[in-house]
Amino acid sequence: MQRVAEEARRAGKSIGCVPTMGALHEGHLSLIRRSRAENDLVVMTLFVNPIQFDRKDDLARYPRDLDRDARLAGEAGVDIIYSPGVGEMYPDGYATYVTMEGLADRWEGATRPGHFRGVATVCTKLFTACRPHRAYFGQKDYQQSLVVRRLVADLNLGFEIVVLPTVREADGLALSSRNVLLSAEERRQASVLFRSLSVAQAAVKRGERDAEKVRAGIEAQIRSAPLAVVDYVAVCDPDTLDALTRIAVRAVALVAARFGATRLIDNVLLEP
Repeated sequence: MQRVAEEARRAGKSIGCVPTMGALHEGHLSLIRRSRAENDLVVMTLFVNPIQFDRKDDLARYPRDLDRDARLAGEAGVDIIYSPGVGEMYPDGYATYVTMEGLADRWEGATRPGHFRGVATVCTKLFTACRPHRAYFGQKDYQQSLVVRRLVADLNLGFEIVVLPTVREADGLALSSRNVLLSAEERRQASVLFRSLSVAQAAVKRGERDAEKVRAGIEAQIRSAPLAVVDYVAVCDPDTLDALTRIAVRAVALVAARFGATRLIDNVLLEP
């Protein structure tokens, strides 16, 4: 992969990278299409990264279908799929990890110990292999996008991170590879996540500035779904993810909840 990337760069070609763990959906495909429009060479990485999973059962259940992913990626405009094996990424004796303080310690970082160490490590390795000019992420994983931006800035990796809007189902549920693991009733109730966030958005637009009142309203609505088990609800500064007491300019609302064995996250920006 490094050799191919270096040859492309020497030829003056721009490289767009779309990191994925497979199980592609329209959210991934929107990133691929944007990369196709902005770069000469589109590389999609496909690697289910074991070190970012905090639960072995979650890793085991993660959907995998390489043939389907390859077909969809090719149709959307991918030139190269880079899909290393676990043994290639983490061979015997592997001992080097990338950790981040502050930003990676809260919300997802607090509820999923080691998750962002795994994300930062694998992204560093994938970026080192692909040598991109741009890498594409979705807003659905809001905290991850901030962590990756900080990673690229702090390590002077020298390329652009492009974050695109969350792609949703008709009822507002954010597209996720994990959605296929939901039962029919879990899937029906999971739409409460976006509903609760939309109510919060509307309240802030009408003039509500009390961040705790907004946060509590989101949590109460999610808990009204019998199958929902809330991990966290937060109203934060959109850049630092510090919890807010008052929404003065703009904020982000973050939610994480479990429906059965499946954990989902979502977010929206709150703008007065």
